[in-house]
Formats: sequence, C-alpha cells, structure tokens
Amino acid sequence: MIKKLYEDQEFENRDFAKEKFITADYEYCTFTNCIFSNLQLLEVHFMECLFNDCDLSSVKLISTALKTVEFNQCKMLGVSFGYCNPFLLSARFNECQLGLSSFVSMNGNAFSFSHCRLNEVDFSSANFSHVNFDNCDLSGAIFDQTKLQGANFTTAKNYIVDPEKNQLKGAKFSQDGLSGLLKKYQISIS
Repeated sequence: MIKKLYEDQEFENRDFAKEKFITADYEYCTFTNCIFSNLQLLEVHFMECLFNDCDLSSVKLISTALKTVEFNQCKMLGVSFGYCNPFLLSARFNECQLGLSSFVSMNGNAFSFSHCRLNEVDFSSANFSHVNFDNCDLSGAIFDQTKLQGANFTTAKNYIVDPEKNQLKGAKFSQDGLSGLLKKYQISIS
C-alpha cells in the first residue's frame, strides 16, 4: 500500500483529536496551533517539518519518523519518544513543555533543547551525548545509565546527575550547577 505524500503544506488551527489525521509522509510541512493530543501516530513520517504552538500531549509515536523536525512552543506532556523510528532521528525543541515524557533507551544525540521545561523526564539508559540543554529546567529529570559525554548543561538548571551512574566524560557544567552533580553526597556548596 502506498502512503499519501504531503509536501510543502501548511496545517493551521486543526484539531486532529476531533478530525481524522491521515497516516502519510509529511515533507517540509508546517503545523501551527494544531491539536494531536492522545492520537496514535503509527508509521507517520515527518521530514523537515515544523510544529508551532501545537499540543502533542500523550501522543503515541509508534514507528513514527522524526527527520530534522522542529518543535516550537509546543506542549508535549507524557510523550514516549522511545518508540520512534530511529533512522535519521533528529529533532529540535524550542520553548517546549516536555514534562513526564520519556526518552528511555533511545539514541537522542541528534536532539537539541532550548528554553524547555523537561520536568520529570526520563532519560534512563539513553544516549544523549553532545546534546545541548540550553536554558532548560530539568527538575525531577531522571538520568540513570545515561550517556552524556560532551553534553552541555552550562545554562541548564535544577538537574541532578549522578557521576557514578552516568557517562559524563567531556560534559560541560557551570559552577552554579555543581550541586546537581554532588547531591547524593549531601554536602553543602556555598
């Protein structure tokens, strides 16, 4: 069965929770103020797509391809990215709410986060080497057996990363963030 292809299309103010979302390949498309919440996106391919002010909370990304996709000011609460198609997986998140989402066991080293709220996000057993967490709030985020070599936390805040349980070689942290690396030792830094 050949999937439908949408190229260079703009989708605005659409509520796909109420109207049918078509499983297709979307290339160079823009989605603005669209609602995808609670949808099951099975084998949908997004390539070079832009999502602006969209609600993707609790969306199921099953074998969904995210190839050089950008999310701007999107609400993406409770999304499990671990079921995405790993081929050419690449995404940028700008000013997004990703609370309670999961990146468990995935290769996210082609991701970047800027001014995002990543509260209680699970990064366990994932590879986020060389990822930039620019001005992100990581309150309650879980880093356990996570590869973070070369990751940049210099402007991130509220993170707790155990150096004994994660791979941190070459990772960058600011002096203000040292308490997040030493939390388990219950020492005071002033």
